[in-house]
Amino acid sequence: MALSDLLYPDNPKRRQELIHLHQELLDCMSTNFCATNELAGVLNEHLGCTITHIQMREHSTVKENCDIIIQAMSEIQHQVQKIDSDMKEKLEPVLYQKLYDIKEPELEKIAIAHKVFSIVLGEATSTAAMVAIKLLGSNLITLTVSKLVSLLAQIGASVLGGISITILGLGIEMILHAILGAVERNQLLEAVRSYEKHLAEFKAASEKYQRAIREVTSLVRQQVQ
Repeated sequence: MALSDLLYPDNPKRRQELIHLHQELLDCMSTNFCATNELAGVLNEHLGCTITHIQMREHSTVKENCDIIIQAMSEIQHQVQKIDSDMKEKLEPVLYQKLYDIKEPELEKIAIAHKVFSIVLGEATSTAAMVAIKLLGSNLITLTVSKLVSLLAQIGASVLGGISITILGLGIEMILHAILGAVERNQLLEAVRSYEKHLAEFKAASEKYQRAIREVTSLVRQQVQ
């Protein structure tokens, strides 16, 4: 048993908690990378966007990987806002308002959007209009992505944001050493609890984000079949 464990008998348990939390974070981040790429693929293929696909960097820190996702999500937000601007510019005010009216039939909204995309893209499919309406009419961009970006920024700025995502392969002592480089030993429990809070919020927001993307991509698959 290490001397630190004799002095702080709860440390082994806290270390195991930390490893578990770190792995949960990495799994969640990995899923978000995949979901973001899936949405970017749909936007690129059907709406004429040019969003670059992203990849987790195994030798970078948690914060650096958070920043990669944030940048990609910000680009998605920008592209969807541009779509909205095109709609607003090329539609009569009454027709534009219909796009956001929950009482309007979705098929009518899709028909309106299709007219705009036929102008903007030169040629557009009903799938493009459907994707646009789904993105503009849902909370995916206005709320879901914004919430996730905020949480990613918080995690990146936290104590554990500076830890490499590959540190799990270096063993328990290396993880503890990395944390103790930023906090005092008696702050370890506080750091773990804070991390738990961030992770719980991050997982909940990620699930909403991934669910919203699945709704969009499932519509596309149905149209293709």
